[in-house]
Amino acid sequence: MTRVLVLEGPNLNLLGTRQPEIYGHKTLEQIHAELYRRAIELDLEVVFFQSNHEGALIDRLHERDFDCAIVNAGALTHTSIALRDALLGIDRPFIEVHLTNPDEREPFRKVNYLADIALESIVGKGPASYIEALESVQHRFGSDTWGHHVTGR
Repeated sequence: MTRVLVLEGPNLNLLGTRQPEIYGHKTLEQIHAELYRRAIELDLEVVFFQSNHEGALIDRLHERDFDCAIVNAGALTHTSIALRDALLGIDRPFIEVHLTNPDEREPFRKVNYLADIALESIVGKGPASYIEALESVQHRFGSDTWGHHVTGR
């Protein structure tokens, strides 16, 4: 079974209450519950990790106990060369996700250290961005890759 790590960066734990006019009213827990249900339908295993600390995210990636990742790095997308290096260093494919479209927001959000190394970027679709990424994982890799190196970048 393909094991998918959903890795989420700073402030995503505040979803539902943080600027709902921008990020919506769903909490991270509600998004995770929807993803978990969809993963079962797609015959995928999904694990979640959110941290407000860059080093914790990097340490989690270093565990390499997954086939593919869905990464919403939040603001670290625009600042973290270290996170980029970790994603390159672990040799696991990933799909970048953002609830909003950073290109349509503040100018500093146009810098993206992850897009060029991601399999694809899914942005601006709210929580549906995560579901689309999970479906893309299933389409690309199927459900029978855990324990085998997955390529695709």
